[in-house]
Amino acid sequence: MEKNNRMHVFVLQVILAIFVTFVSKSLDLNEKHKWMLTIVRYILYILTIEGSKGLSVIAYNVLHKKRELDVKVLQNINMLQLVMYAFSVTVLIINKQKFFAEDFPLIFVACLIVKYPDLEKKPISPANYGVGMACSFYEGYLMHVIPSDGGSYGGFEQNVTCYEATHGVVVPVKKLFVVITKSLHSPPNLELFNKPQEDVVKLESCLTPIECAPSVDHVMFQSLEFVRKDVAGVKDRIYKNSVYKVRRPPAPPAPPGHSAPPAYLVAECATPLHTLHRVMDNRDLYEELSDVDKEDVAEDFCNTLTTILAKSSECRDKVVLVYYDDTNPESNLAQVLLDKIRELEPNFENLINAKK
Repeated sequence: MEKNNRMHVFVLQVILAIFVTFVSKSLDLNEKHKWMLTIVRYILYILTIEGSKGLSVIAYNVLHKKRELDVKVLQNINMLQLVMYAFSVTVLIINKQKFFAEDFPLIFVACLIVKYPDLEKKPISPANYGVGMACSFYEGYLMHVIPSDGGSYGGFEQNVTCYEATHGVVVPVKKLFVVITKSLHSPPNLELFNKPQEDVVKLESCLTPIECAPSVDHVMFQSLEFVRKDVAGVKDRIYKNSVYKVRRPPAPPAPPGHSAPPAYLVAECATPLHTLHRVMDNRDLYEELSDVDKEDVAEDFCNTLTTILAKSSECRDKVVLVYYDDTNPESNLAQVLLDKIRELEPNFENLINAKK
């Protein structure tokens, strides 16, 4: 509901409250000080009950989901409500009143009872953000690059096979690797996830010199053959996937310079999660999403996409979701991808060496 509409509804509630108060004749105007203190105490009650939900969510995420305490949660605190809470406490202290009278536990229990039916409702937000993002990613992207269109485009696997023939390499796992980072950060080049140590596995972009370039430093990313389609009024919209190779250091006792041949793969980050990361970094521009938990949305995205891919005859077993903890300095994306290749194709070493 838009802000103006919410304000109109709020005004109607105020009018209704005043009407009920005067019609019921339950308010003694001669005891203004007493009922003002009562209102202040009830404000404290309501804010305490609302705050207990937020604290419970934090406790659940830390204790059950094993998430770290996110200091950004403080950004979601309503400062006006915080001021109201402090004001209520101050007024009660000045007037030497109890913060919580005997009726507070009963009101708390009553509120929980009233809220219980809401547990049976399917949440609209934030869960459906992740669900919608997964559906959009599948229909708006994967369905354009993975299956054959029955015409000029033979599908993702054929595209990879053509790349192998053109460049004389082997891509042992002909699937699209979609990297899901814990922080949701998605750099423009996966090489930026590489570790500085020289003796570790590294990702390397497949580059090719630009013809007629002024120097050898002018290169471009090698991609699979572009997919061109007319989509939503856009003629010849281009979709493309980037190829990377996993560079491996020499394994003892191999001498320096005699490293194992690289393993090629097609990999990228999930663009919807990249967009979500940017949105969360600019919460001041998107007030409607200020309360969204990005980890919940990402979890919903991954779960929904996994379910969709399992059901899809066009994309089943052709897309691999790879989870990478980029917040852990000891974790190496190149090694994670290499391990995934080894898991999916245990014979990949022989496939690569046979091409040499």
